[in-house]
Amino acid sequence: MHITFIGGGNMATAIIAGLVKTGQCQISVVEPDADKREQLAQRFRVTALAQLPVYFGGGQVVVLAVKPQQLREVCDSLAGRLDGALVLSIAAGVGVPALSRWLDGHDRIVRVMPNTPAMIGKGVSGLFARPVVDAQDRASAEQIMSAAGSTVWLSEESGIDDITAISGSGPAYVFYFLESLIESARQLGFDPATARELALSTFEGAVALARHSGEDIATLRANVTSKGGTTEQAIASFEASGLKSAILRGAKACRARSIELGEQLSQD
Repeated sequence: MHITFIGGGNMATAIIAGLVKTGQCQISVVEPDADKREQLAQRFRVTALAQLPVYFGGGQVVVLAVKPQQLREVCDSLAGRLDGALVLSIAAGVGVPALSRWLDGHDRIVRVMPNTPAMIGKGVSGLFARPVVDAQDRASAEQIMSAAGSTVWLSEESGIDDITAISGSGPAYVFYFLESLIESARQLGFDPATARELALSTFEGAVALARHSGEDIATLRANVTSKGGTTEQAIASFEASGLKSAILRGAKACRARSIELGEQLSQD
């Protein structure tokens, strides 16, 4: 598989790092920044280009990995160069209809919403494609994104906004909770390094237990929450503060903003 990344930023780098390990792809990166080009070429032994190739054939994959604000300009430049190539867009906000329109009606498009843990191969990506994209193209898209973690196919494009609210923005929610837990440890007298280690190790252990246990999450929480005990007091305080409701409202606010940005970015 010949894959050309348009843009060599953090997410593109994460996916490239995973793909290089498989040894199954020929990879090129179009990156205007000379320093980034040199770094990518040296680190991954990929072909780093300053400008778009003249032509992309049907057997090639083009990954749009630029900022959403740059996407229209990139698509305008690509429109006359695509000859059936599969296009993956990991740029946030811009929907498939707008991408197809900007690419002069090109419809072999898969839209992807990755998240930042892809940088260590632990990401999760939501993928959407219209029915015109066949099974082979879907398999190619999944193969590419699996190099950076797990994948979930979405039946409707609106699912991109839904998954943005959970896994796309979710790492920030986790970091927010970790910040609070670390600060709690600091206020209880632990030094910064110990406070960080306690919070990270507790979170890692809880996630590992949840993943490997046959119990549902509510049961696992109940197992730690003894009647009249210390954990019960903490959970009761969270409930009194409306913490769960606040998280639900936050996820919905994230989804609403994703929809709003998509509408703005997809305008002609």
